[in-house]
Parts: sequence; structure tokens; C-alpha cells
Amino acid sequence: MPTMNVSLPAEMAAFVEAELASGDYASASEVVRDALRLLRRERAAEQERLAILRREIQRGVDDADAGRFSSESIKDIAARVIADRSGR
Repeated sequence: MPTMNVSLPAEMAAFVEAELASGDYASASEVVRDALRLLRRERAAEQERLAILRREIQRGVDDADAGRFSSESIKDIAARVIADRSGR
């Protein structure tokens, strides 16, 4: 496995030390690997959210190009969304 030397600010180094002291990790390398896995998952989730957003925007553009518009105002739509979220 390749070795990397990484410089950390005191706050992050203290966090790594606290994780080691908790007994959840056997080495600083394990803490860093776990952090990088989490970063990778977060980045993938962000890319998925962006893909969904782009798809929905394109869907709206396609609807507009086809002349499909809602007669509801933004205020009406917002009220419906808020009501749906609150379970009304």
C-alpha cells in the first residue's frame, strides 16, 4: 500500500487522536481512510443530486417548449408543498 505524509492542522490532529483514544480505530491511517471513504460517498451523493436537478430542469424546459404550463401561481404551489410536507 502506498504511503503518504499528510500535514494536518492542530485541530484535525487532535480529532484523529481523539478517535484513536476512543478505541474505534487502531491507527491514524484507519481514521484517514474512513474519512476519505466518507468524502467519496458525499461527493457521489452530490453528483447524484446534481444529476436529478439537471434532469428535472430539463423536464421543465421540455414542458415549457411543448406549451405545458401550470395555471397555479408560485404562491399556490408553495402553499401546496408546505401542506404536503406537514401532512395536511
